[in-house]
Amino acid sequence: MRRCALSVLIAAVVVPTVAFAQTDQPVTVFEHPAEQRFYVAGQMNFIYQQHGDFPARYSGPQSFKPVEEDALSRVLTLYTGVRLPDGWDVVLDIESAGGLGLSDAFGLAGFTNLDVVRNPTLGSAPYLARLMVRKVIALSSDRVDVPQSPVNLSRTLPARRLEIRAGKMGIVDFFDVNGVGSDSHLQFTNWTVDNTGAYDYAADTRGYTYGVIVEYDSPRWSLRGAEALMPTVANGIVLDWHVNYSRGENVELELHPSSALTLKVLGYVNHANMGSYTEAIDAFRAGQDPVPDIEAHRQRGRIKPGVGGNAEYDFPRDVRVFARGGWNGGDSESFAYTEVNNTVSIGGDINGRRWRRDGDRAGAAVVSNGLSEPHREYLRLGGHGFLLGDGTLTYGREDIVETYYTAHVWRGVFASAGLQYISHPGYNRDRGPVVVHMLRVHVDF
Repeated sequence: MRRCALSVLIAAVVVPTVAFAQTDQPVTVFEHPAEQRFYVAGQMNFIYQQHGDFPARYSGPQSFKPVEEDALSRVLTLYTGVRLPDGWDVVLDIESAGGLGLSDAFGLAGFTNLDVVRNPTLGSAPYLARLMVRKVIALSSDRVDVPQSPVNLSRTLPARRLEIRAGKMGIVDFFDVNGVGSDSHLQFTNWTVDNTGAYDYAADTRGYTYGVIVEYDSPRWSLRGAEALMPTVANGIVLDWHVNYSRGENVELELHPSSALTLKVLGYVNHANMGSYTEAIDAFRAGQDPVPDIEAHRQRGRIKPGVGGNAEYDFPRDVRVFARGGWNGGDSESFAYTEVNNTVSIGGDINGRRWRRDGDRAGAAVVSNGLSEPHREYLRLGGHGFLLGDGTLTYGREDIVETYYTAHVWRGVFASAGLQYISHPGYNRDRGPVVVHMLRVHVDF
């Protein structure tokens, strides 16, 4: 997903910068008048990451490299859209993702850079990221203010409404969104901080899919559901249009018990040509395969369920906190996002108003990722997933601490520095810990 890839992601880009900055200063290079029918904007995001040597008793072909390395990624996006009469609008976004991730994005379940495409052979040629049609059906006459963003072109919407979207999209533009931890361009960059790691959401390797979303919104609660295409193979760029046995079903309930608290409960079921860790292990032990091979034991229509929870709370004095947790069926192959079967994360951020930097923000988060018993045994016996494969495994939870500081430099220009401390990279007690440093420049046009 770019996100991989996000790429996801590339999911995080749609969190409005204005919500982050909380300042009277302009937060885009060019102004975007509210009355304009046509929407044109853009962004550039550059992330440089580096780590030094770290201890590793052994390494495999898909290990996080234990020697000093660095990498630079870039994502460029052109956002366009038009508001049409009677509650219709159309969004079309073109994107280019280039550069590389540390260790070519192998060796970590909670990879350090959400902007990295897991398949570097795709190159950096521009591609269609989003092409969506939306219809808003008003269910009340009163209206509420909403932040404008690349996926929401309106500044006001009916307080009670039905929204229908169809086309090419990023599922995590709408599901599992969190105001404190969902934006790799201004906030955290780790995959399993910006998204629930166990949410194996439908997407190609760049983080996009084709689907339909139906959403009901009211002042106190919302309910959204989606049907979306799965890739033909794990981490694949080609989507499978045989929806009778390949699709992702998603539903999320969002509650607002108070103006400061948001709660979300997520459920999903993936149907795809997925492998079984147990079947791969059994075939290896029976001598059928020289090493456990999940790809040799794929089955059309195999099911993988999952659930997640997401909460955020705004304190009165410029402090916000969040928490996420998730679980998915641990025998079916990790297929679309990352190799996580259960996860929990907590974190928060603080606005720079306290030190007279209204547009700045600092954040910190902790995440702990885990594997199911068959998934960890598969890796211990030498099997490879699409991200992990040290050749063997002394299992331990992959625990990550991430911090960042983002400074508002001028109008739509932001600069960040950050650090990630990763214990048991790739769930392996025989490797790590590793410290990853980050520098980032982001521009919103």
